[in-house]
Amino acid sequence: QVDRYLYHMRLSDDVLLDVMARFQAEMVKGLGRDTNPTATVKMLPSFVRSLPDGSEKGEFLAVDLGGSQFRAHQVKVFDDGKQSSQLESKFYPSPKEVIQGNGAELFDYVADCLLDFMETKNLKHKKLPLGFTFSFPCKQTKLDEGILLAWTKHFKVRGVQDTDVVSSLCKALQKHVDVLALVNDTVGTMMTCGYDDQRCEVGLIIGTGTNACYMEEMRHIDLVEGDEGRMCINTEWGAFGDDGALDDLRTEFDRELDQGSLNPGKQLFEKMISSLHLGELVRLILLKMTKEGLLFNGKVSTALLTKGKIEMKHVSAMEKYKEGLSNTKEILTELNLFPSEEDCIAVQHVCTIVSFRSANLCAAALAAILTRLRENKKLLRMRTTVGIDGGLYKTHPQYAKRLHKVVRRLVPNCDVRFLLSVSGSGKGAAMVTAVAYRLAAQRKQIDAALAPFLLSLETLREVKNKMRTELEYGLKRETQASATVKMLPTYVCGTPDGTETGKFLALDLGGTNFRVLLVKIGSGRRRSVQMYNKIFAIPLEIMQGTGEELFDHIVQCIADFLEYMGIKGARLPLGFTFSFPCRQASIDKGTLVGWTKGFKATDCEGEDVVDMLREAIRRRNEFDLDIVAVVNDTVGTMMTCGYEDPNCEIGLIAGTGSNVCYMEDMKNIEIVEGNEGKMCINTEWGGFGDNGCIDNIRTKYDKEVDEGSLNPGKQRYEKMTSGMYLGEIVRQILIDLTKQGLLFRGQISESLRKRGIFETKFLSQIESDRLALLQVRQILQQLGLDSTCDDSIIVKEVCGAVSKRAAQLCGAGLAAIVEKKRENRGVEHLQITVGVDGTLYKLHPHFSRILRETVKELAPQCDVTFMLSEDGSGKGAALITAVAKRLHNVGQ
Repeated sequence: QVDRYLYHMRLSDDVLLDVMARFQAEMVKGLGRDTNPTATVKMLPSFVRSLPDGSEKGEFLAVDLGGSQFRAHQVKVFDDGKQSSQLESKFYPSPKEVIQGNGAELFDYVADCLLDFMETKNLKHKKLPLGFTFSFPCKQTKLDEGILLAWTKHFKVRGVQDTDVVSSLCKALQKHVDVLALVNDTVGTMMTCGYDDQRCEVGLIIGTGTNACYMEEMRHIDLVEGDEGRMCINTEWGAFGDDGALDDLRTEFDRELDQGSLNPGKQLFEKMISSLHLGELVRLILLKMTKEGLLFNGKVSTALLTKGKIEMKHVSAMEKYKEGLSNTKEILTELNLFPSEEDCIAVQHVCTIVSFRSANLCAAALAAILTRLRENKKLLRMRTTVGIDGGLYKTHPQYAKRLHKVVRRLVPNCDVRFLLSVSGSGKGAAMVTAVAYRLAAQRKQIDAALAPFLLSLETLREVKNKMRTELEYGLKRETQASATVKMLPTYVCGTPDGTETGKFLALDLGGTNFRVLLVKIGSGRRRSVQMYNKIFAIPLEIMQGTGEELFDHIVQCIADFLEYMGIKGARLPLGFTFSFPCRQASIDKGTLVGWTKGFKATDCEGEDVVDMLREAIRRRNEFDLDIVAVVNDTVGTMMTCGYEDPNCEIGLIAGTGSNVCYMEDMKNIEIVEGNEGKMCINTEWGGFGDNGCIDNIRTKYDKEVDEGSLNPGKQRYEKMTSGMYLGEIVRQILIDLTKQGLLFRGQISESLRKRGIFETKFLSQIESDRLALLQVRQILQQLGLDSTCDDSIIVKEVCGAVSKRAAQLCGAGLAAIVEKKRENRGVEHLQITVGVDGTLYKLHPHFSRILRETVKELAPQCDVTFMLSEDGSGKGAALITAVAKRLHNVGQ
């Protein structure tokens, strides 16, 4: 009979999976900015962004308001390597006149109790940070603020709703204590358990009230700015179903209970599962069954008619099966019900079905949260811990076992540990405060480490002006020898005019790969450039061997290419892109000033590289080539873009290395004869600052990178702006932050000790806006760095600071050049195009934007267009060769 009567309270797994899906949909609704106002599950951001990591320490106060008693706590957290803490508490009653009076009285009462507690613990002289556990739905915009949305759990204090409860408490405390954090009891539970088990990322309360919280990815929380990291979301799941979503599962008894409550139509899910209501549900069911003559011979006692007479403690006691029916008989007799044995069995059965339904519904909603966590992490199988608290879970003889069993059945791909919170909400509030305290201290240290990378507009102007001075030094005959920015003449005196035509070979040497290209240039109305190329590797032993070995290797590669293309017999004009500083006496003579980018071949510096190439071709004695031009990759870039846009008179490389060239008026180039026309100057600006002029902006990390490089004291500007070094700067910062205990739990891994492990491509990947922190963690794991979510945020911030500074410094240098061009032309306003190449500019998600913004800010009278060079170094060398041939023919 009971089974038939309570048939609707028995929920199959299919029904529970359906509830789970409905709850998941509600979560998504609650997280969305547009859908949140109509969502019943409010998904409130708690501004708790980090779980305890074991390094918390200090002394904290906590107050806990939300249950039948008010509690004050003192929590000491020890940084002794054992993650130990000590909790001392005092309980104060919650008088009815206070919890149903007005706001000022309530907060004065809380303040009085706390000050009394501090008096007894002799803490009045210490100004300790305080965490405030306030177990009611609050809207937070920061950790130390909370606007009360609605009272629950029999609280009905006037004048508090829609106000900030933290400022009310601070006012009552009159500056005796610093309130650092406002915490919901559910969040407190998760944090307490998270201190003992770092896998804990869900908090669950099943007691007088019920609620859950969990760590959600910031990118999914529309209600809060930013998408870095995670934040604890207080679901406030008690209101699930307030929009009718659970109407098909609510029984007549649920409806009756709701009608008689303090808040009809609200918190419907909570009314189906929390201990505050389960006793009342049992009473309503027993009353109806008795009226229908199914129990107690149809005799309705006063107890059955009295609201609240059957409490959860009665239900729990009646479900102690080990004690048979004696408990049930005793309780029913006390209620003047004089049951028969059949009555006792039936009542026990009613209690079981009601509490089992509660555990089932709770499990379904919890399973939805666990599934979301697993999907957020993109895991097939997840291990996690749920921190749990509440009288129903702790004291009911069967509840915990039932809940665990159903959860595991609903989410078989989650290995869930349930961890009982000891003194959850009080210690939890202190833990949130301790974490907030730790994060604030860490933030200070991280800000201090990254502060030197933040360049003010004034500093950038200073860099621009210094660069301008150094450019002038490099152009003047008397200062050129000692100038750090060498301003090398390239003897490229014209840009393409469209009449170039023919077949050309091009060589491109400038990194670990070497390319040979065949370029066919067509003129006329349908100008076209066709290219064929082959890439050859240059082994490290050849990069750092003898010059003869290097050039023999280059000629071997040329021979392979000519063979491959079937043109070994042709004597083609050749342009040689040689991306290292050269002093040129003519377009086909280039004396190497010094190696960069990891090259160290002997007997090359001070030698003419064109002669060395000709010698190697002669040694091989298989073919002959007409070497027309030796070209820097920057010049090649400018020429390639100049072929498309005649306004392009500047070439910029922002990649492994960093350099700029531009067309300078001959009259300004004192080191070359003649005053007519223009010539391209290869600035070799990487050496800017080698005389100490930018030492004021070099950080200790820059100095570390410089000292550990192949050419200490040289190319200082390049070492702050180019791809070859940015990753290494990041690695030095990460080592420093790890030593300070701010990253990777203070453990410097073997891989982090390896120079060059942190390549610049990782910066580009890590800084990508589309990349979730989970993927950042995966990148760090590939590098052997086992990072937490918080570590990933810090690493991303470090990468951002280093690459932003690089782009700004590069922009300041470029602003000096466009300003010089404007003055050369004697115009108020300059329109000019910069041809750009290089992986940093092309692949980094923010570099190009910051560079452009900086140039605009520092050279406001110049309208600069940036044009991406398509294969500058190869096509450019051929175009320079073609232009040189054309000019040579015209000259003849």
